[in-house]
Amino acid sequence: MDKPITDFHTHTFLSDGVLSPIELLHRAFLNGYQVIGLTDHVGLGTMERVLAELREERRLAEKYWALKILVGVELTHVPAAAVSELAKRAKHLGADLVVVHGETLVEPVEPGTDRAAVSCPEVDILAHPGLLTEEEAKLAAQNGVFLELSSRRGHSLANGHVAALARKTGAPLLINSDSHEPDDLLTWEFASRIGRGAGLDATELKQVMGEAPQRLLRKLKGCAKG
Repeated sequence: MDKPITDFHTHTFLSDGVLSPIELLHRAFLNGYQVIGLTDHVGLGTMERVLAELREERRLAEKYWALKILVGVELTHVPAAAVSELAKRAKHLGADLVVVHGETLVEPVEPGTDRAAVSCPEVDILAHPGLLTEEEAKLAAQNGVFLELSSRRGHSLANGHVAALARKTGAPLLINSDSHEPDDLLTWEFASRIGRGAGLDATELKQVMGEAPQRLLRKLKGCAKG
């Protein structure tokens, strides 16, 4: 593929997706994905089991398909004050990637979640942040927390706001699918439209779709256990 796709935020039936992990991985491979993050919704009691099951599926998929698979979690509707504790716990359990479910406009996420996420170096991505503040975007830039432009219905409503704040503060951006079913998976063309719809110009779009994913991968490699 001359335009490989990276997507760091997807869900399987281990949380609220409709596909098994192996089917999601196969469909992503067929879509031209190069890198995919498996980030099922978890809390404190479920993260160890979910991570263990996803690692088994990764071993099988990477044996047969040319696909880089990151096993991670999405901390979802957890108490804002617990974000740091839970992110550290996930990394201790071997998560490659920690996503926090941000204060999207369409769900009652606890206020303060965005700030807690961007203040925590163990958090890698703040998903669909909603109406985060300029100060929070600055914290994301300082702590290397990537802000998500989401292609998911509803969660995407604040994409333009997030992109504008990232431009102003230097916070890093990614385009992710938040995939829950087959039709949610990205194509290069659709991801490009999401970026343009958020107000990115051609130079910014190239950076977000090309350079930013590689920057995140370098960060994750540098922070990997062992």
